[in-house]
Amino acid sequence: MRKILILVFSLFSIFSTVEAKSKKGQDRVLIDKVAMWQVNHQSKVKHHDLAWTNGVLFRGMVEWADYTQDSRYYDFLMQIGKKHHWGFLKRLYHADDLVIAQMYIRMYEKYHDPAMIQPTIARVDSVVAKPSKARLWLGAKNWSERWSWCDALFMAPPVYGLLNKLYPEKNYLAFMDREFKEATDSLYDADAKLYYRDRRYIPKREKNGEKVFWGRGNGWVFAGIPLLLQTLPKDHPTYDYYLNIYKEMASAIVQCQDKNGSWHASMLDPDSYPSPENSASGFFVYGLGWGVNQGILKDRKYKKAARKGWKALKSYVHEDGMLGYVQPVSAAPEQVTQNMTEVYGVGAFLMAGIEMLKMK
Repeated sequence: MRKILILVFSLFSIFSTVEAKSKKGQDRVLIDKVAMWQVNHQSKVKHHDLAWTNGVLFRGMVEWADYTQDSRYYDFLMQIGKKHHWGFLKRLYHADDLVIAQMYIRMYEKYHDPAMIQPTIARVDSVVAKPSKARLWLGAKNWSERWSWCDALFMAPPVYGLLNKLYPEKNYLAFMDREFKEATDSLYDADAKLYYRDRRYIPKREKNGEKVFWGRGNGWVFAGIPLLLQTLPKDHPTYDYYLNIYKEMASAIVQCQDKNGSWHASMLDPDSYPSPENSASGFFVYGLGWGVNQGILKDRKYKKAARKGWKALKSYVHEDGMLGYVQPVSAAPEQVTQNMTEVYGVGAFLMAGIEMLKMK
């Protein structure tokens, strides 16, 4: 009898493993379908190649290229870089215009061509040498020269972290740490464990009386911190500072997930924005999945939330590979429909998908 039970359990384990591998194989096909849909439709995108919207897509795309080692995606990104000489839009201090450098540096890590990062080094060195003295307030003079909106914490800090790995003697982290802390002191709500999009939203309230915390806005930060942590030595003086914010946010984010696995344009008033919002959901699944895979988020609720969120995300991929329910460019919660898509939503989806493929 005991031998029979052992055989039954062994067969069950084998079938479970095969089923899991089969599901991950299906997921990989779906992720690739979404990625290739975007590549094939990129010529129709209205944003400038170097705009932040595409910069976020390209970060997800370069990670998918790295994970799959699929030359089609490397070729796609190489064409973008060469076309623009690995350069930038004109706003020297604006965090949004720096995010494209995340792809440039990751491409340099593969190809080791100095031309890929020379403009990035020159740009960042200029900012560090002569930091802006603008106030962290939208509407203040030269406000966009500082990280005065939470999106900036995805766009810029990982660039400084990636550069610091290449050139630790330049101490890029000193500038980055200072700016990140000032932004967090300005925008982080320690009670809610969430970020305001910018200071204009601190006094505002949703229809249900709750504070206004934008879904994608918190997605920016919750995805940006893991991208940064991956570049930092664990003995770096501020490593635990970032890690603690990340853990606090994770505890709040899982509480905002709906019963179907999605997050919404508003973190605390989903009833006013009932549609899923898949740029936020993509970033949250990425952030949760990364923390689970790194052994940082040990409570089972985090893996459960990541898997539930991933299942929901997959359900909103159209038959042709288009990802739906992605909020357009904005700064606050808005209504979303199934036929809305955006490049940064695809970037988030790719990053989320990689972590879910890695998850055991």
